Amino acid sequence: MDHRALHWRVRPETARAAVLVLHGGEEHNVARPGRLNLPLLRMHGFLRALTRATARDGVAIGTVRYRHRGWNGERADAARDATAALDELTALLGPVPTVLVGHSMGGRAALQAGGHPSVTGLVALAPWCPPEDPCDQLAGRDVLLLHGDRDTVTPPAETRAFAARSRAAGARVCGYTVTGSGHAMLQRLPDWHRATTRLTTALLGLHPFPAETASALALPPASREALTLPLPPQPRRAPALPANP
Repeated sequence: MDHRALHWRVRPETARAAVLVLHGGEEHNVARPGRLNLPLLRMHGFLRALTRATARDGVAIGTVRYRHRGWNGERADAARDATAALDELTALLGPVPTVLVGHSMGGRAALQAGGHPSVTGLVALAPWCPPEDPCDQLAGRDVLLLHGDRDTVTPPAETRAFAARSRAAGARVCGYTVTGSGHAMLQRLPDWHRATTRLTTALLGLHPFPAETASALALPPASREALTLPLPPQPRRAPALPANP
């Protein structure tokens, strides 16, 4: 049976945009994900928040189903599955603007698949950003990166370096440091959920970006500013603002 990489959580009758969520995984593991998939469970809070925030806006929300638990070197299995899911999404919905949200290995997969024609922006949470990974595919995209300063699994310094390289390659980039939080995002979890939801819905054009995000996205390619902005405590409800023009 052919592997179906795309799993729908919300699919409106007529979708005007889409969000695709990618969970984490392992460096090397060719086993299939099991029924108890802890990296996917970690993303359920993000999925619930995104579903609530976009319930009336015609936004389809899906997740990527990986064939294997690991990245597996040059095979880059998670990135291949992400691209396959994007192809499935486009075939079903048409070329709707799509935002990727990925954690850890899922962040790496999102960044590598970010050159897909349907992708307009992405939010990478504690992403795995090895120095050898390409970034030219992100030119013209909005790339938002959040990383805890206590992360001992994926180095925050590598995310900062990737952010700078991506901006130099033509991406519009803003980076946030989540002070006091580690890789699993358990510390300040509500701030992770709320910031991700607000940034994703801004990428969808449902409201303006926070002022500091908008300023960062407008910086020139050579700038090293706004790659480690401190993430402030996030309000329970984002202020009601008009949509982006």
